[in-house]
Amino acid sequence: MADDAVHTEPVEFTIDELAAHTRVPSRTIRFYQSAGALPAPEIRGRKAFYTPSHVERLKLIGDLQDRGLTIRAIRDVTSRIDRGELALHDWLGLEGRLQEAWSDEEPRLFTEAELDALLGDRPAGLIAELVRLGVLERHGRSYLAPSPSHLNATLRLHEAGVTPEVSTAGSTLMRKHLARLADELVALYVKNAGDGFGASGSASELGDAFASIRPVALETVQRTFAHEMQRVLREMVKSGAAARVPKKRS
Repeated sequence: MADDAVHTEPVEFTIDELAAHTRVPSRTIRFYQSAGALPAPEIRGRKAFYTPSHVERLKLIGDLQDRGLTIRAIRDVTSRIDRGELALHDWLGLEGRLQEAWSDEEPRLFTEAELDALLGDRPAGLIAELVRLGVLERHGRSYLAPSPSHLNATLRLHEAGVTPEVSTAGSTLMRKHLARLADELVALYVKNAGDGFGASGSASELGDAFASIRPVALETVQRTFAHEMQRVLREMVKSGAAARVPKKRS
C-alpha cells in the first residue's frame, strides 16, 4: 500500500504565492520591503523567491502592528532582532508592561436623567457649555464624559466660583506641563537603562523598574505640586500681589 502523502510547507514562494499563503497583498509585501521591515528576497534571473522566514516575519509585522507600532518602529525592532541585540520574547514582555494603564479611569455614558441628577440646581446652559469645552460629548439623548474625573473636578470648581472655561483652561495648562515632564522623565530613565535604572537592563528588570515608578511618581507629582502652589500663593501675600488681584468691573 502506498504511503500517505506528507504535506509540508513550500520551501520557497514567488511574491504572488507568498501573498496567497499569508493573505498579505503583494503591494503590502513590497511596501514592507521598501520600509526595511521585511528582508529582501533571493533574486534568481528575473524572479524573486521568498522563504518560510519571510512568512514568519510577515506574521510578526502583523502582530506588532496590532500592538500599535508604526512601520518605522517595526523596522527598528526587527533590525535589532536580526542583529541579535534584542530577544523577541523578552521585548514583547517589556512592551506589554510598558503599555499597562497608570489609571483605571474609563469614559462614562450618562443618560439625561443621570446628568440632571448630577448637576442638581446648577444654572441653565451649563450642559451646553460643558459640551462646547469637551468635558462632555453629546450622543443622541445621552452624554459621554471622556474623563469622569475631569467632569467631577469641573463641577466641584464650579461650586467654588470657578467657571468651566477657566477650570478647563487650567486643566489644559497642567496637561501641557505634565506631558513635558513625562517626556523628560522617561528620557532620563531610558538614558540610564542598565546603569542606574533597571539593574542590568534586562527586559524583566526594566519592566519591574517602570512598574515601581508608578505609585511613587503619582505621589511625588501630587506632593510637589502642592508645595509649589503653597509657595506661589504665600509669595503673592508677602509681595502684596494678592491685594492687586483685579476684580470684575460692574
